[in-house]
Amino acid sequence: MREYLIEDLQLAAPVLQEFLGDAHPACAIVLGSGLNSFADELERKRFLKYADVPYMKVSTGIGHKGRFVLGNVPGTEAKVLCMQGRLHGYEGFTAQEVAYPIWLMHEVGIDTLVTTNAAGSLNPDLHVGDFCLMADHINLTGRNPIVGVEPAQIAERYVPMVGAYDEELRGTVLDIAQREGVRVGEGVYLALLGPSFETPAEIRMFRTWGADTVAMSVVEEVIAARHVGMRVVGMSLVTNMASGVEGGDPQSDDILAVADDAREPFSKLMRGFVRYLHDCKDR
Repeated sequence: MREYLIEDLQLAAPVLQEFLGDAHPACAIVLGSGLNSFADELERKRFLKYADVPYMKVSTGIGHKGRFVLGNVPGTEAKVLCMQGRLHGYEGFTAQEVAYPIWLMHEVGIDTLVTTNAAGSLNPDLHVGDFCLMADHINLTGRNPIVGVEPAQIAERYVPMVGAYDEELRGTVLDIAQREGVRVGEGVYLALLGPSFETPAEIRMFRTWGADTVAMSVVEEVIAARHVGMRVVGMSLVTNMASGVEGGDPQSDDILAVADDAREPFSKLMRGFVRYLHDCKDR
């Protein structure tokens, strides 16, 4: 567990605030495996390396660039702050280190979080290349970032998780998906610590619990965001069928290849969503 968490955030917040300047991002987006390209498409981009933010750890995952990106949705004044790369428990980071950038972004005034990842499907109705909005989750990481004394000094210790994934915002994403012709479903996301993929026996068990997708991230970010009252949208790109489901045998190279093919539909969803939030704040 981190020591001096509040002091660390107070030292880091001015660094992120200086980077933002007078910009007021409509939301923050954590870009998961293979989805980093959305930030590359932004206009008037600025970059801040995680290594330049006090007390923030640096991603080591494949394809995770380890930087904040501030920019505009092309052709608009809608600004967004992206994390190109996240922190994972399987990299050896504590739950609070994973949650740290979420608390930090809230500290500089960002009130909506979109967290994305690549996931395996346990549901035969969710196919490779589809997106799945998280309607709920099962946390099997064995970790929670608000354990301990210091997180309770940031916000209320006991955090309700009913409605953790904002129903109104999910509806907005579904509307955008229908308009843009992008396949998006909804389901229950199950998080594991990783980095080993799940076994077929585990997947059979998870299916009986009602899980629809499975991966190795997101939940610690979501708990941290809800801890401080942020609205949350969670979305997975289905990059593989889970172990043993329709012959599923996850391989990291295959996952990145599917994510590369999903660039354009993902961009359509995120561009539309950021514009929606920007327009709401301008009213």
